[in-house]
Amino acid sequence: MDRDRLAQALMATFLEELEEHVAALNRDLLALEKNPVPSRFGELMTSLLRTVHSVKGASRAVSVGVIEMACHRLEEVLAAVQRLHRAPPELMELCFTAADALDDAGRRLAQKQDMKGSPLEALLPRLEEAARAPESIRPTPPEPVRASQPELPPPAPPTEVPAPGAEGLPVRVSAQKLDALLARSGELRVAGLRMEGRVEVMESVREELHQLRLQLKGAEEAAVRRLETRLAQLGRELAADRRTLLQATSGLDEEVRRARTLSFAEGCAGLERTARDLAHAAGKEVRFEMRGGALELDRSLLQGLREPLLHLVRNAVAHGVETPEERRKAGKPEEGRVTLSARLRGGRVQVMVEDDGRGLDLASIRARGRARGLPVLEDAGDVRLIFMSGLSTADSVTSVSGRGVGLDVVRAQVEAMRGSVDVSFEPGQGTRFVLDVPLTLSTLRVLLVTAGGQTFAVAGESVERLLRLEPGDVRVVEGRQLWTAPQALVPLATLSTVLGLPASVPRAHPGAMVLSAGELRAVLVVDEVVAEQEVLIRGLGPRIRRARHVTGMAVLPDGRMAPLLNAPSLVRAAEGRTAPTGLFPTPVEKKARRRVLLADDSMTTRALEQSILEAAGYDVLSCVDGQEAWERLQAEGAEAIVSDVEMPRMDGFALTEAVRGSPRFNRLPVVLVTARSKPEDKARGLQVGASAYLVKSAFDQTQLLETLRQLL
Repeated sequence: MDRDRLAQALMATFLEELEEHVAALNRDLLALEKNPVPSRFGELMTSLLRTVHSVKGASRAVSVGVIEMACHRLEEVLAAVQRLHRAPPELMELCFTAADALDDAGRRLAQKQDMKGSPLEALLPRLEEAARAPESIRPTPPEPVRASQPELPPPAPPTEVPAPGAEGLPVRVSAQKLDALLARSGELRVAGLRMEGRVEVMESVREELHQLRLQLKGAEEAAVRRLETRLAQLGRELAADRRTLLQATSGLDEEVRRARTLSFAEGCAGLERTARDLAHAAGKEVRFEMRGGALELDRSLLQGLREPLLHLVRNAVAHGVETPEERRKAGKPEEGRVTLSARLRGGRVQVMVEDDGRGLDLASIRARGRARGLPVLEDAGDVRLIFMSGLSTADSVTSVSGRGVGLDVVRAQVEAMRGSVDVSFEPGQGTRFVLDVPLTLSTLRVLLVTAGGQTFAVAGESVERLLRLEPGDVRVVEGRQLWTAPQALVPLATLSTVLGLPASVPRAHPGAMVLSAGELRAVLVVDEVVAEQEVLIRGLGPRIRRARHVTGMAVLPDGRMAPLLNAPSLVRAAEGRTAPTGLFPTPVEKKARRRVLLADDSMTTRALEQSILEAAGYDVLSCVDGQEAWERLQAEGAEAIVSDVEMPRMDGFALTEAVRGSPRFNRLPVVLVTARSKPEDKARGLQVGASAYLVKSAFDQTQLLETLRQLL
């Protein structure tokens, strides 16, 4: 290796080590500042001196004189602190500033910038002065050098994995190499799943060959039998190879995942320092506590959580914890508390950021929400308005608040990890944010559904249940369609509508899934539920920064890709949807059965005519004479009358006259069906107002039905 390449390799190694050493300095300085017991004081001082000495030696090897000189002076300052047996606040502030200056120097070297005029160079005189006279250091700290990158804590150190044949001796492997290795193991896993499909295809071919053999005889049957035997043997061998491949890839996948894990405490390095700096700048006393720090999590998961947790910790210090004076008046200890904790719940991780401060001002949140035109429900759910973009309850703009950004970013970034964020508070007692994210971001058990002719994947953990909807299950309230759950009304929408896809054909019993995101739920109607299976997840890539409602791509066992939908985003979209049209097929309107009043004193004739009329779709009121017909007409009404002429009490002619003399029924069609065939009888019938006069001797049911059709 030539001299230049060697120098570059040494510098790269030095910069990696410098990151770790700066993190160790911050960790030990924070512990020292908490006033440890005397035995712990000596241990921390030894660790600090060892770290600074290591940086000094490494900087000498790569010829970075300014870092070597600064570490030499810092060693002298720490030695003075050790002699004093205490850590004065002024010296602690100087040590923190030195750690920040070393961090800044590392970034400058990585970007090949000149160290001339750097914060570390400017700090050298103060370090020299403090080393000579520790008691002379003034309490006024210099401008913080961390302001150049205030948004992110120091990156997690490279993962160390045991080298083959040298167990216990760590080797340095970059995160990029582990990511590439995980991607390769994922491809192998897809190949194994695809082979499973090939085994099934071969088995179906063998079965077809078996059925063909049963239809053959003689030499042809024997040849096919031999071919079937060979195919069966090949199928068994292929199945064995598939099992071996899947076992190997599963083992490789697990080992790579283990190599990629970091402790929760390592992944959150820098948050305690952030809380400490903000508290000092605001004149507050804040104790930062971490629980579950030993929990091992995937580094990509921790990387995704870093910025949301930074926002929440900053908010807890800036907005939540009160000043010492305010806390005294409220009967609280002057020192506030911010707690960061993590715990496993099944296949998910819950991360909580809590403070014991003033809580949230719900009235102010509602007022700001109304001012921005956001829906205010006047219930406990209004607290979630703080996650809306642009909403801020800060009274003034500072470096950490008042610009209306932060919590909406937290929500978006957590949801991009297929997670959810929720908040709760008690006025005057504190606030708790809960981030719920999956344990792994590379594999997921999903529900495959179709909508608008396309296949989509939805995280199975977000699907609360599957439904078959009935018209009675759905209500429309203020233009919004809702599913009537046992305990509440849940927003309902079609997945195709939410995604902007063509509407599907309405079905009598459409399938739907109930999605949950934290405390929120929604029902999404789908075309079909295809399957539930474990898939590999791939990111959208740098060219697609943000796709609406999509958080990644699912690699299906057959190699196809399906968009992975963002469940929380779908739930929010369903909440604001108006009632979709055509969810259920439009029922065929049944034509109202027209009522015909039938009057005839002959039981046989009456039964025959009633049968003819009902078969044609009429509703028939059967009467034994004209008097009953007239009474039932007035009581129940009818749209036509079919009547005999010769009947007791009131004959057909009298019934017709009564109908025509009634203001209510004078336009009612009256058909007289009688045995009287004389012309004078027919003339009389027409004279009293009959609409038609049919003679029984020439009676034809078609004639009766056609007459009624024309009259009605």
